[in-house]
Amino acid sequence: MAAARVSESSDRAGVLVGIAALVSGVFLGGCAYEPEPMPFPPSPVATLAPPLSELQVMLERFSEEMLREGATAVLIEVKVGREEWSHAAGVRSRKGGVRVELSDPVQVGGVTQTMVAVSVLKLVDEGRLALEDSVTRYLPELVELLRPPGPISVRQLLGHTSAMPDFHARLLESAPPRQLLANPINPEQRLALAGTVPWQRREPPGFSYSRSDYVALGLLVERVRGAPLAEVLRADIVEPLGLRSTTMMGDSPAPANLVHGYTLVDGELVDVASSALQKGSASGGVLSSVGDINTFYDALLRGELLSPASLSEMKGRVDADYGLGLEQWYDACTNGFYYGHSGDVPGYGTIAISSADGNRQIAMSVTYPPSPLFTGSPSTALAMTGIAQTALNASCRLQFQWTPARDRGRPPDHAPSSGALTFLGQSQIRRH
Repeated sequence: MAAARVSESSDRAGVLVGIAALVSGVFLGGCAYEPEPMPFPPSPVATLAPPLSELQVMLERFSEEMLREGATAVLIEVKVGREEWSHAAGVRSRKGGVRVELSDPVQVGGVTQTMVAVSVLKLVDEGRLALEDSVTRYLPELVELLRPPGPISVRQLLGHTSAMPDFHARLLESAPPRQLLANPINPEQRLALAGTVPWQRREPPGFSYSRSDYVALGLLVERVRGAPLAEVLRADIVEPLGLRSTTMMGDSPAPANLVHGYTLVDGELVDVASSALQKGSASGGVLSSVGDINTFYDALLRGELLSPASLSEMKGRVDADYGLGLEQWYDACTNGFYYGHSGDVPGYGTIAISSADGNRQIAMSVTYPPSPLFTGSPSTALAMTGIAQTALNASCRLQFQWTPARDRGRPPDHAPSSGALTFLGQSQIRRH
């Protein structure tokens, strides 16, 4: 099983390298929206010795292409051992024109799910619940809301193997787009919409992504902790790690430095920075910065947030692409796996990938070039994931220069190098 997994992942890694090679080409396709010119004066290009310079060029090229296509901002932070590289390009808002900063928060979508999973597994570590417990033991109202065909365990919700219908399609059908963006919807309403969709049971149950799974987990955390999810995430993650740009979208005013994303509704540009679709959502309602995201995954993978047993559960099996709140990708540097999560919500895309020991990390957020609401940006999201994985696979060659011999893995084949590039934005290098 493990050998099959490595072979499959190697093939996928090769495809992603090809995607990264096309960064400056056709993968973004044509946009329905014609971007307005915005002031992006070039900044001096920071340089690094190979091979990290190859990584830098790749990421800067991607940033330049996204801005050219109409993105408001691109934010990237890479960590390789003791060295960090960051890039911030664009503006916070199309109205203000204030240059974006690395610490500015964005909507991070699915990254929220890893944080919620941590809070659930903290309850497991404390003996407050078990992974095999039926969720209706704690939330009996779900029987009436969802009418499940059988017991649904906490583990199944965490791993998206519950077969619970996703509420999202029904939500999009429930009201006009502008109304959906303006009117908040609570967790019970989301799950009630999911309850109108027939269950599709499979034996054995397999992975099937459903936002409803994490909406139910958010309610579970609130019920067992006796506190709102935002407060639980703050106590479990934000405060212990000193995260300054991370919060749950809710009724409070949006942060002044929030980066604004945009979409198109009936051909008109609409700001979705404070969209009601994500407010309070355990499946995608967190605001965070790329720096905070890297800090979070580093702490998680180094065992600072959970017991070794719970962290192992989160990482999942070697023959799966998803564990419990963690996505998994092939790490060509170690012949092991990267862990993290992607996020894709209207107006925003985020990808966070870390090596298993947290030594190599990338977090990247983009405010998408505006496109019609709910059509999604699959090509951009796929490209972001491919570029992030390719970048980390290239970065390990630099890390091996200072990693102790006993900790070294087998170096990967050399990635193709790239030429110099003038880019729009700000890059910084920090060495510790």
